[in-house]
Amino acid sequence: MSDLNITSPDGPAREPSIGALISQTRNLSAEQVEQVLAYQRAHGLRFGDAAVKLGFASTDDVLFALAQQFQYPLAPSAGPAPSPELVSLSQPFGVQAEAFRAARSQLLMRLQQEGRERRALAVVSPEVGDGKSFFCANLAVALAQLGGRTLLIDADLRGPRQHELFHLEGEGGRTGLADILSGRAGQGVIRQVTGVPSLFVLPVGTPPPNPLELVERPAFGLLLRDLLGRFDHVLIDTPAAALGSDGTVIAARAGAAVVLARRHASRLASLQALVGSFDHSPAEILGVILNEH
Repeated sequence: MSDLNITSPDGPAREPSIGALISQTRNLSAEQVEQVLAYQRAHGLRFGDAAVKLGFASTDDVLFALAQQFQYPLAPSAGPAPSPELVSLSQPFGVQAEAFRAARSQLLMRLQQEGRERRALAVVSPEVGDGKSFFCANLAVALAQLGGRTLLIDADLRGPRQHELFHLEGEGGRTGLADILSGRAGQGVIRQVTGVPSLFVLPVGTPPPNPLELVERPAFGLLLRDLLGRFDHVLIDTPAAALGSDGTVIAARAGAAVVLARRHASRLASLQALVGSFDHSPAEILGVILNEH
């Protein structure tokens, strides 16, 4: 059973092996562990693969053990299941999650330019249904998986969704951004996401009747400046341009924006109009991303 040892006779404790993690998760008996080790030796397999072959563990158990060993956030097995839209969390080794990691790499290279002050990133799109909330939520998870403190702000004061995706209770997630900007916020406005220690969400809170006026107030810019000093990454979900100019105002406060378009859905004229609205904006457009989801 040396394969499962987590201490060294000559030094301090090592990181638990995959075998130890799977054994703990599935509460395997000593006899079952011996069977797995025998099967592993006989067939030249890894412990996790051998345990799956014998029916003592599932593929999800192996992925969960790998995530623990490499300190990589994965959807928790206990508690409410994550939204199926959070593919970066529920399917972190899938094709879609890899696409978000690729987008993360490209955007970070553009955001973290030497000599530039730190900026938040606003995600904007021309039409309702382009997938901004889906994109923001998964990009936020991907950023948090790097280990840096990541804040996702739901600034879509017209049709918020982040509180639904991350299971934050109450309409709009109880209190949130709108309550801060209107001077009515209390404690606990920013929530930590269960299972992802580095990820935090600031929901909309109480949906306001004057969304554009709230984000145009100096308080929004001051809030972003404060949050940029407290988090490594700040990502902002915004309303569609078809609903008003909120997105361009928010992007101007953030300093950087990425434009999202949806394949076979976004109209070229609307996309061109949105990009053109940034001609005299202090926000830099870092790129255009085509959503195929």
